[in-house]
Amino acid sequence: MESVFSGRNRAGATDRTLTGKGYEWRARHFLQQAGLEWVASNVRYRYGEIDLIMRDTCGWVFVEVRFRKNDHFGGALASITREKKRRLLRAAAAWLAARQQSFATDDCRFDIIAVTGSDVQWIKNAFDTEM
Repeated sequence: MESVFSGRNRAGATDRTLTGKGYEWRARHFLQQAGLEWVASNVRYRYGEIDLIMRDTCGWVFVEVRFRKNDHFGGALASITREKKRRLLRAAAAWLAARQQSFATDDCRFDIIAVTGSDVQWIKNAFDTEM
């Protein structure tokens, strides 16, 4: 009997997910070594996801981790679009609201860990809450 195709081949997506999780884990440990305290990973809402939530002396740090094998299409940092920022802001606002907090009442910043090949960039305060 012949196999019946029942959807898209998801093997590539699984590989990308595992690669992404690996870089998020590395970013988490890198930030912990820099003195930040880990709070949560992969916080998901229907309108966005927060890769890492950390805490430092100034307040909450919401971290987006991006990886690109090379810079042929602009590198990891270039992959963060206005829409991605908007989704991250909405998810962070929801996470704070669940704790009776907000951007207005708590100090927050948005950092990016961008990995392109073997080059790692940590951009602190990469953008603010005004979009």
